[in-house]
Amino acid sequence: MPNRSIEFESEREFHKLYCEIPENLLAIENALGLKVVARGNVLHIEGSDKGIADCEKLFSLLVDADRQGFSNGKYDFLRFLEKVKSGKSSELKKLLNRPIKLQIRKKSVVPRNLGQRRFLDLILKNDLVFGIGPAGTGKTFLAMIAALHALLEGEIDRIVLARPAVEAGEALGFLPGDLEEKLLPYLRPLYDAMDEVLGPVESRKLVDTGVVEIAPLAYMRGRTLSRCFALLDEAQNTTRSQMMMFLTRLGEGSKMVVTGDLTQVDLPAKQESGLREAKRILSDVKGVHFHEFDHGDVVRHPLVSRIIKAYGTDRA
Repeated sequence: MPNRSIEFESEREFHKLYCEIPENLLAIENALGLKVVARGNVLHIEGSDKGIADCEKLFSLLVDADRQGFSNGKYDFLRFLEKVKSGKSSELKKLLNRPIKLQIRKKSVVPRNLGQRRFLDLILKNDLVFGIGPAGTGKTFLAMIAALHALLEGEIDRIVLARPAVEAGEALGFLPGDLEEKLLPYLRPLYDAMDEVLGPVESRKLVDTGVVEIAPLAYMRGRTLSRCFALLDEAQNTTRSQMMMFLTRLGEGSKMVVTGDLTQVDLPAKQESGLREAKRILSDVKGVHFHEFDHGDVVRHPLVSRIIKAYGTDRA
């Protein structure tokens, strides 16, 4: 039976590529029909010529990703393996051939798939971008990272975060605390993104000084947002008037990103989502850009992608 060995620069580099998780090597065996053994800085492979070639391809892509600052985790490794197994390694090559890398303080952020790269590229190059797709695709995280990058690079003066508070079926007035405390549960994903790259102390400082502003949609009327990065999250729960009001706040030197998931609309049954309507009305408007994610772009646990796909198939 054919066999081959792949030698890496160091034992540390090799183990880093498969996240030092023995189950990941077992996953290679199961996916590609191989027998693999790790010794020091060498991976010994035994199996079919195709399986060996795919394994070499996998680790070549992982090496390229590591050199570009891609933070490889267990599920990232499994996604790379799945792409190679299914003959879609060219997608990963395209992703790594033209990388986008944003440096936020000491942390570098790179898109994890082609869908994320296209979305981030649209944000960096345009003033109004919609990101539509299922949970776990990273649309909110990437939008927040782009906002922080623009802020730290001096391209804007502040970030405005908005999100409709309808998920819990309660009016904000019935929730305890001041306005910020009432909105916190709804804006938690945006705070999480800030905390991940800046740390909670610096993130809190940006909020306390007003550089990052929490702005309920109802409070946006009459304002003009200049030199600002405005992010509207969970936009599927906006009404027509709320969406139009938010979009028309765009001022000089500003950017807007609108994100949402049209499969998770919590509005009354007879009320059309402002995001769905915006997609229909604005798709052909010059300067307005839409990016749609699908289940294949999910970067959470691999099961999330399968669950979304299953629900989509059932709906069809």
